[in-house]
Amino acid sequence: MKKVILVTDGDEIAKAAVERAAQNLNLRTISSSAGNPTPLQGEKIVDLVLGSAGEVVVVMCDDRGESRRGPGENAIYSLAKEPRVKIIGAVAVASHTPCRGVEVTGSITKNGEFVSGAVDKDGKVQPSQRVYGDTVDVLDELGIEPVVGLGDPGKMDCRDEAEKGAPLTTKAIRTILEASGENVAEERRNWQVTGEVKLKGREGERS
Repeated sequence: MKKVILVTDGDEIAKAAVERAAQNLNLRTISSSAGNPTPLQGEKIVDLVLGSAGEVVVVMCDDRGESRRGPGENAIYSLAKEPRVKIIGAVAVASHTPCRGVEVTGSITKNGEFVSGAVDKDGKVQPSQRVYGDTVDVLDELGIEPVVGLGDPGKMDCRDEAEKGAPLTTKAIRTILEASGENVAEERRNWQVTGEVKLKGREGERS
């Protein structure tokens, strides 16, 4: 049984952030599922998930601003109906697209805080429990849980850039792993990105 975490975004900036977040958590990503909109048919994504070496796989799905069901949501339906795949949660990415939205378990703000309500595209807290975005309605329809809200991956005032380690996207995915009872790998820290230096044996030695 393959386990899938969905991220409802797939543009180039989001792709870089999701790939970096997955790397931080030692997860596999179906990078070819990224696109604006999703470029692959759902059945193809299912095949790629089943063929992945990872037990937990991150998949990106994007409707490119379409309020009605588009290729991203269709891909989610294909994954949900596949008996060899278990969707263990989703990162619901906020956008300005009018829609029904999805009720979230909680959200990660642009400041990296977990809040019980929703956020908007910029990662700002909203007076609602629902995140609104072009590819999130299907999550409610399918009853996928947990759902963690997030602003634009890789953006949010430059606080989630892949070059900075995509800390907000990483936290959103980590929250799903923890809520689902998965073993969470210790995050890989890159001193060249974070500026952190580990001291081992003598001062100034980098590991």
